[in-house]
Amino acid sequence: MSAAAQPRRTRTSRFVRALAVAGTGAAVLALPLIGATAASAAPTTATKASTTLAGYPNNLNGWIRESLAIMRQKGIPGTYNGIYRNVMRESSGNPYAINLWDSNAAKGTPSKGLLQVIDPTFAAYHVAGTAFNPYDPVANITAACNYAAKVYGSIDNVHGAY
Repeated sequence: MSAAAQPRRTRTSRFVRALAVAGTGAAVLALPLIGATAASAAPTTATKASTTLAGYPNNLNGWIRESLAIMRQKGIPGTYNGIYRNVMRESSGNPYAINLWDSNAAKGTPSKGLLQVIDPTFAAYHVAGTAFNPYDPVANITAACNYAAKVYGSIDNVHGAY
């Protein structure tokens, strides 16, 4: 597996936790990533100084910036503010968010990750050079922005559920 295709390594609990995302009513599930360590009892906060393989901070700011760099290379439109606004509405910045209650979940395809993408949409709009994992923050952002570009012209034009 190439370095670009490997999942982001973060510290997380080996136990699955059900959480509620404030203000969204969506259930959230924190899932350990492949190769994750169990050094801490809870996921680390986004303020740690660790970096991704690409050199961006391993936090929401870094994930958005890394995704924007990939998007520029691939000609996918979008801005930091448009991505950030949609991430905060969809997942409150939790890359492990999963919606277990809406119509997609009822059909067996729950929305996942920072921008709440269902698996078929993630597969259809996945961008080469990112992990094929809807919980990978950069892959999730980039695929969702690719989808939004095709349907709405840009993630910047999305102001509600999409």
